[in-house]
Amino acid sequence: MAARTRVRVRTAVAGAALALLLTACGSGSGDSAPFQGGGSAHSADPGAPGPAAKNGNGTTTQAAPAAVPDAAARAEKWGLKPFAVPPAAPAVKPIKANPAAPPVVKQIPTDQKVVFVTLDDGAEKDPKFLDLMRDMNIPVTMFLNDTYIKQNPDYFRQLQAMGNSIQNHTVDHPNLKTLDAAAQKREICDDSDRIATAYGTRPRLFRPPFGNYNPATLTATGQCGMGAVVLWKESMQINDMQYAEGKQLKPGDIILAHFRGPSELKGTTMTQMMVNLFRKIQDQGFTIARLDDYIG
Repeated sequence: MAARTRVRVRTAVAGAALALLLTACGSGSGDSAPFQGGGSAHSADPGAPGPAAKNGNGTTTQAAPAAVPDAAARAEKWGLKPFAVPPAAPAVKPIKANPAAPPVVKQIPTDQKVVFVTLDDGAEKDPKFLDLMRDMNIPVTMFLNDTYIKQNPDYFRQLQAMGNSIQNHTVDHPNLKTLDAAAQKREICDDSDRIATAYGTRPRLFRPPFGNYNPATLTATGQCGMGAVVLWKESMQINDMQYAEGKQLKPGDIILAHFRGPSELKGTTMTQMMVNLFRKIQDQGFTIARLDDYIG
């Protein structure tokens, strides 16, 4: 009798153990545990160990950490530091775009230590500049002429794919003040039409060549669907900026640079010039924000 009792006890214990094992392996519905991984390599922990692996001798070792892109290493390639993440875009844009009466903007009203980098024309198409922009992951606004776009539209398409916007700078880069109203309108509207065809979005901002404009320019800007004329407070030369006022950047300043090559930069490449600009911005404690987020 005692022997039969011991058999029943062992059977009950084995059954309970089996039930516990099945419960630990998965729920009765067959649902797996929620996915905990990040959406990109940037969200992974670079110091986290990889999955365990068996050696040939049967011992277990930890695999090396997965390679994760490192912003500091990418910036260091250019002798720079990563830029600080800019503040969130303001809920209400401080500059109100108005095609009926486009405002002329040189500086964005803000007390945050942000500046805005703009690039004009499009004549130079340095492939290394694409690498610089990928590595630094910062926004610029391009004011382009169709004359230069049509030479190599894919170059600017790559910059657009990184999140940089393409805006209007006329078809042929004339001094608009020397043209009558109809000619100004053709230069401005035709550039918008061609940008929309090439890149899928119509420009919302306009920059007159040389910064020259008159009342007819403002009228044509609005008639061509743009709500603001964008000028600048600083212009980048080769190694330093030329300041409209003082010798320091101020919050909200708009900076002008150009797609120019060594023949115009005394042997310096456009990429080297832009590295110099980024370093000057960092040295003064500023980061770069997206101009489109502040005008609209």
